[in-house]
Amino acid sequence: MKKYLLGLLVFSASVVSFKNASAKSELPGGSTFKSLLPQKLGNNASNRQVDSIYQKMHLQAFGLKKDIFYNAFKGFEYLKSRGMLDKDNILTIADYSQSSHNRRFYVIDFEKGELVFNTYVSHGKNSGSEYANSFSNSDNSNKSSCGFLVTGEPYSGRAGRSLHLKGVEPGINDHVYRRSIVLHGSYYVNSERADEGTMMGRSLGCPAVPYGEQFAIINYIKGGSCMFIATEDTKYLATSKILNSAFESGDSKTLLAEKENGKESKGLL
Repeated sequence: MKKYLLGLLVFSASVVSFKNASAKSELPGGSTFKSLLPQKLGNNASNRQVDSIYQKMHLQAFGLKKDIFYNAFKGFEYLKSRGMLDKDNILTIADYSQSSHNRRFYVIDFEKGELVFNTYVSHGKNSGSEYANSFSNSDNSNKSSCGFLVTGEPYSGRAGRSLHLKGVEPGINDHVYRRSIVLHGSYYVNSERADEGTMMGRSLGCPAVPYGEQFAIINYIKGGSCMFIATEDTKYLATSKILNSAFESGDSKTLLAEKENGKESKGLL
């Protein structure tokens, strides 16, 4: 039987509810947390720590830049350390720094050591055309919200099978739930548009994936996993409490694998 060594500290998970007003929507206090990542990228030691996962997953080959992954993983660790993730082996990244013609939606399973899904995803129609360059937390803005979210439970609505999302960054995306910003499938997001160079369809702010793919994706990430709506927007990068929190010293190894019968396990954390 495969065994996985956990490279992160184990924290008790809190139940995240999306059904009533008591749902957790704010970050717990404190601006420091244990992390395997260094304070900054750039030196050899820090690059080795980030690269251990980034390279094994071949994420560069799939178009995901290291700095985007770095920010996503930092937030993943932050939420995990605060007990805000019930499903703490999965990280979803919608990389809005990329063109909508790219497969810029990534679902990573650290326990399996796999990039499970890589597909297209829409952004809000008022966030931009090919690129999302404007974000909002306001009702009726028809813009995407950036930052860190936690997945809720699936439901059937006007867009069919959909997934509730809860923004956890006050002033940045904490109105996502009341704005009905959800993950769903859409016919206007597909590989044919990308191949033809036709502008990818846009949403009213929801991250929509190609219709038919939403079922497996929703089933995989539902129930309290981390999602990061990534951007290179300077205002967000400067104001995000999560991205600007300080690290405490952590384990120097990001990639731990147990060898069994001469084979290395796939577990990344």
